[in-house]
Amino acid sequence: MLLLVTSALLKIDKCFGNELLSKEINVLLYAKGSVNTNLSYDDLRSGLFQALNKLGPRKKVLAIPPDYTRVYSFAGTLTQMIWNYYGESLSDILPALGTHSPMSQGQIDQMFGEIPKSLFRVHDWRNDIVTLGNVSVDFVKKISNGAVEYSWPAQVNSLIAAGGHDLILSIGQVVPHEVIGMANYNKNIFVGTGGAEGIHKSHFLSAVIGIEQIMGRAINPVRQLMNFAADHFATHLPIIYILTVVEKNNRGGLAIRGLYIGDDVECFEQAAGLSLQVNVTMLNEPLEKVVVYLDPAEYKSCWLGNKSIYRTRMAIADGGELIVLAPGVKAFGEDPEIDRLIRKYGYRTTAEILQLIRDNEDLKNNLCVAAHLIHGSSENRFTITYCPGFLTKTEIEDVNFNYAELNTMLEKYDPQFLTEGYNLMQDGEEIFYISNPALGLWVFKDRFKQTDI
Repeated sequence: MLLLVTSALLKIDKCFGNELLSKEINVLLYAKGSVNTNLSYDDLRSGLFQALNKLGPRKKVLAIPPDYTRVYSFAGTLTQMIWNYYGESLSDILPALGTHSPMSQGQIDQMFGEIPKSLFRVHDWRNDIVTLGNVSVDFVKKISNGAVEYSWPAQVNSLIAAGGHDLILSIGQVVPHEVIGMANYNKNIFVGTGGAEGIHKSHFLSAVIGIEQIMGRAINPVRQLMNFAADHFATHLPIIYILTVVEKNNRGGLAIRGLYIGDDVECFEQAAGLSLQVNVTMLNEPLEKVVVYLDPAEYKSCWLGNKSIYRTRMAIADGGELIVLAPGVKAFGEDPEIDRLIRKYGYRTTAEILQLIRDNEDLKNNLCVAAHLIHGSSENRFTITYCPGFLTKTEIEDVNFNYAELNTMLEKYDPQFLTEGYNLMQDGEEIFYISNPALGLWVFKDRFKQTDI
């Protein structure tokens, strides 16, 4: 299934030299990828260095990779290559945490190797931000067809706005995403290093439009919002996007299907088109029972672990069941306030959450939590059974999930013996198994029409 996109003509007469990148002319520095491409380490390095060579020498470089929750993006490897290329000119590395908790030293070691720890900065999404500009109420209302009526602040970490860098490298993976349709590109900037108000309002916009109208679509109201902000408030920032497309095969291995590097939407559109082909599994029939495993090294909260819901809800049959094997999950939110609000309100239907927002100031002031609660609901279409390593039956049931004991379910559905996709169990039960929901999107084809894109 091909994504229909309109790409600008590549202009090769751009002067890079030692000056800051001018955004008056857009350029695609490198593009390689297909459903059969399998880029090696040397291929990644060669493609990256070709692009960086075109930029000319730089004196102060900022790298913005994702955090450990995107460890399979190969952004860690690319960041190491950037460090090798620029040496002392790489002055700062700012993982795009968004609302996530800071990376541990062990996670930094595992993802980024021997890069000096002194280069890493921690994004504080509640305090350390600068507002570049505000998208008007009228524009937001128009793109949402009246679903919301508020302005939207384009917020970034102060290091991006005022760090004095002559090159900012935004690194990450393009893959289906519940808030933005397809992850990365300027979402890595405006959400990954964004502020509280911008994150709250963008997430809520996605939720009220509906995950089925957002997920897997490169162009949607949330992306339109961020594209507008990038075009009107961030053209002075010397940002280059380095985007991968990664596929997980049926044997559990990873293949790098594409690498796209550029300073505007064209590199994202090409990556999104490829991701739609390799990261979306189209199913002829809806699934009755889905079992998802969450790697404990990657998933320690429902805030992250609910990718198991987001990425499968368009595939699960009415009356079906989702079982989430979550040995590392020990909390609901990534910070204490978010955790408290999830425990207080629980996962509910869209209509219920909208009413709770009207009635409760704390939820009204934390719209990204409200969006998460909507995204994490089945809208009463199917049941969700969580099997956490460190949360109790009462805690799980209090947020409106079903509970099952982890070891019992691991014995019944042992990941060591399951294969990606359909499995016929010894008792004759058929399940659909997913070993990592972050790497794809599973959809019953009648819920995802090409004409929707």
